[in-house]
Amino acid sequence: MSAFGRKNGPAGIKPGFGVARPMQGGGAPKDEPRGGDQFPPLDIAALPGETSFDPLTAPTSQMQRNADAIQRLSDRANHEHVADAGPQGFEASVHKIKEQVLPRLLERVDPEAAATLTKDELAEEFRPIIMEVLAELKLTLNRREQFALEKVLVDELLGLGPLEELLSDPDVTDIMVNGPDQTYIEKKGKLIIAPIKFRDEEHLFQIAQRIVSKVGRRVDQTTPLADARLPDGSRVNVIVPPLSLRGTAISIRKFSAKPITIDMLSQWGAMSPKMATALKIAGACRFNIVISGGTGSGKTTMLNALSKMIDPGERVLTIEDAAELRLQQPHWLPLETRPANLEGNGAITIGDLVKNALRMRPDRIILGEIRGAECFDLLAAMNTGHDGSMCTLHANSPRECLGRMENMILMGDIKIPKEAISKQIADSVDLIIQVKRLRDGSRRITNVTEVIGMEGDVIVTQELFKFEYHDEDDSGKIVGEYRSMGLRPYTLDKARMFGFDQPFLEACL
Repeated sequence: MSAFGRKNGPAGIKPGFGVARPMQGGGAPKDEPRGGDQFPPLDIAALPGETSFDPLTAPTSQMQRNADAIQRLSDRANHEHVADAGPQGFEASVHKIKEQVLPRLLERVDPEAAATLTKDELAEEFRPIIMEVLAELKLTLNRREQFALEKVLVDELLGLGPLEELLSDPDVTDIMVNGPDQTYIEKKGKLIIAPIKFRDEEHLFQIAQRIVSKVGRRVDQTTPLADARLPDGSRVNVIVPPLSLRGTAISIRKFSAKPITIDMLSQWGAMSPKMATALKIAGACRFNIVISGGTGSGKTTMLNALSKMIDPGERVLTIEDAAELRLQQPHWLPLETRPANLEGNGAITIGDLVKNALRMRPDRIILGEIRGAECFDLLAAMNTGHDGSMCTLHANSPRECLGRMENMILMGDIKIPKEAISKQIADSVDLIIQVKRLRDGSRRITNVTEVIGMEGDVIVTQELFKFEYHDEDDSGKIVGEYRSMGLRPYTLDKARMFGFDQPFLEACL
């Protein structure tokens, strides 16, 4: 009888669960590679992407990199910031002349009549009046200075003053006004100071009021915060004293006048060609998509690019706090929320618009950004025949995106258990696209993740694509690669209904 309660078999019969080799004393023979036949040694130099370790050079290069990093920290700690002197040269001279001409010009112009004219018509009307004022002031200008002065004056009266120059520059993507004396802009992902200044705080406040009044909003001491948009769709946020301690602050997020497509993003290095193909199929096959990312990472741009793949025959409704989406579809109806009035009444929230949108026979409902309990209304829409709905939200990873959706629903007054919320998210969302703005200013899609379902209380996901960071080159540009994880997509059946199952499978493998 063995220790396990059964009789030992006849001698010589091998155990049924494998073959045990006898141990060899004295260690393995010297000619046998260490580890035996089952685990042969790895040839490090033969591995792809690996180099052999050189003890003479490797420590030196590592020490040099450490020294460079410490030097950068020391330079930053000892750097002294010098205040910008403002416009210089030709711009400064035109600005000085404008300050002299503008008061006299306003005396000769009827503001109501000027408001009815276009900029070109107003420039034609201003030309002789400006010449009269210059003659009175005994100022002589050449042709270039006259044109520059006319443009500055027209921008001052009908446009947004010094901001017009920045808004017309296609390379500027963000404008941040920190009071009348300091303005920063973003070019190619980097922040630099802009060579413009406002006359004073009152001048800047007037321009802020001009922006928000065009979209029916207001900004003053009682309502010192306002979200608005420009005629081209650029997003604007205004905050005024006493909340802003350095004067009126204006933040403008510009959008490209030319529609950006997925192919353009692929050419710019924001994704690989395989990722581009998979996302095109996801947009065309009515996947429910959540675009996740940080502030300024390119979520809205990605959503606009995905909208190009929507069938032109589908009715699309977009719902936002400040309308900034520019969908590339013919049958598109944008909706916008409304803040409360001075009495605190009349507010229309995103949740109200989502509920109303369900009665407007939409094929897809797209939310510009979800921040609260309206997430539950969007999930309900995804589950009630509105496949292909999309939204954006702030999160740093796909897993954090799912957690934020759960938290946003719990922020509302909905009395349902967390497990039921997680199950509804897992049943509704098909794909999470994670976009990120890297430290070199580039914007990339770092993860494309599928939501598979529930396993116990946990939402199960699988990663289809991933961006892997390798290093950075001498110019500070981040070097990496987009990897396909080689997994069979869980949403392949949904793609098969539209005839894209084979291309989708090939793109993911």
